[in-house]
Amino acid sequence: MTPSTDHRTATSTHPDATGILRVLVGATFVVILNETIMVNAIPRLMHDFDITARAAQWLSTAFMLTLAVVIPMTGWFLQRVTTRRAFTVALGLFITGTVLATAAWSFPVLLAARIVQASGTAVMMPLLMTTLMTIVAPSERGKVMGNVTLAMAVAPALGPAVSGVLLQLGSWRWIFAVVVPIAAGMLVIGLRKLVNVGEPKPGGIDWVSVVLSALGFGTFVYGLSQIGVDTREVGGLPAVPTLVVGALLIVVFGWRQLRLQRTGTPLLDLRTLGYRTFAIALALMCLAFMALMGVMITLPLFLQSVSGMTPLTTGLLLMPGGLVMGLLGPRVGALFDEYGARVLVVPGSALLLGVLAGFATIGTSSPAWWLLTLHVLMSVAFALIFTPVFTTGLGALPPHLYPHGSAVLGTLQQVAAAIGTAVVVTILSVRSATLVSSGSDPVSALSGGIQLGMVFAAVTGVAVLVLAFFMPGRESAGQGHGPELEGEDAPQDYDADRPVAV
Repeated sequence: MTPSTDHRTATSTHPDATGILRVLVGATFVVILNETIMVNAIPRLMHDFDITARAAQWLSTAFMLTLAVVIPMTGWFLQRVTTRRAFTVALGLFITGTVLATAAWSFPVLLAARIVQASGTAVMMPLLMTTLMTIVAPSERGKVMGNVTLAMAVAPALGPAVSGVLLQLGSWRWIFAVVVPIAAGMLVIGLRKLVNVGEPKPGGIDWVSVVLSALGFGTFVYGLSQIGVDTREVGGLPAVPTLVVGALLIVVFGWRQLRLQRTGTPLLDLRTLGYRTFAIALALMCLAFMALMGVMITLPLFLQSVSGMTPLTTGLLLMPGGLVMGLLGPRVGALFDEYGARVLVVPGSALLLGVLAGFATIGTSSPAWWLLTLHVLMSVAFALIFTPVFTTGLGALPPHLYPHGSAVLGTLQQVAAAIGTAVVVTILSVRSATLVSSGSDPVSALSGGIQLGMVFAAVTGVAVLVLAFFMPGRESAGQGHGPELEGEDAPQDYDADRPVAV
């Protein structure tokens, strides 16, 4: 949460940091596990509810839309309530949504349950990161963030495998039912052990900003999900007009935040973007997420529809990569504390580009061991990138902007994920249709479409590598991270003579 009125970075770690972070990491692990645990359940849901694949995909699209709508509000929310209250709201919403999903008697009910779940997830993740940056000293953040990465990387890796096992044993409802007691246990433990960090700051909320944020980001992400969709056949709003309206609303939202920074309290403080290191880290993370989503959307499709693997086998093949990323987290964090970001991010980005180039060459004859190797190496690359970039970016901000920095990062990550998904799926669909029309069999056409989608991911990897060279090294930590805005738009409380600790 927020620190006291002193906005300087803490020089020592909070005495209860270990206990606080264990509770928050445990709860975050549960919500992230649930985010990927239903990946393999889509075919079963299509059969049970008699819905199309496009309709079933809304279970993921609605989740992303909800995150894009709710996360911008967390910067304001986390500064106004106690740590325990924010934790209770987040996990309470998640448990409510999970119980509703378990009992869902129709597809609309299940869709509503996913939206409620996503609302809790949208609060939990910024709460964890904001609290970590507030209670852990800069010299130890890399190591602690590495341990957090372990949990956050292992959860999505376990999701597909766990769902594969549960689907083998029985109904898709077990996917949600097994999570309910775990999440309830985390809530009980949290209420017993969690202590409040910092003091809430009183203040109202600008409801015009709330409406603009919800409509702007929600409409924009929805428009991205409609790219390549023939709305005359499946219904819905057309992509291009929806994207234009969403973009315009986001521009108006941004303008209003700049105005409120001068006269009141913004919903989302955009002064975070005035810190160069944060802006670079933000751009790098968003591009990396675009590449990651491009691979994560197409690789399971390739493994099942081209290579002929079962959902359980697919989940097991993807598990080692996530475990490797998680196990590397603490070591990468320790190296970051010692050497800074650039020495890790540059080789990590170079490795990522090489792996994405390898994915762009896969075809119907690609062996499983090669796909497994590429996925593990990609996980190594992201382990070298995510912890240093995230920690350096938020560390460049003064503590009173941590909640807003987490909210900006979380919001734009969701937009980047939606962009990556929409572009890759569109490329895949268009290329596959072209190959089929030219005489290719459906499997070969799908393989060709996936291959071209991977090429887009590789191009994104080039941009990630370029930005990696602009990340600060250990020798420049705390230098050059000040705001580049001037006058009233400059971040408040910034002292030009005082370096910001990273």
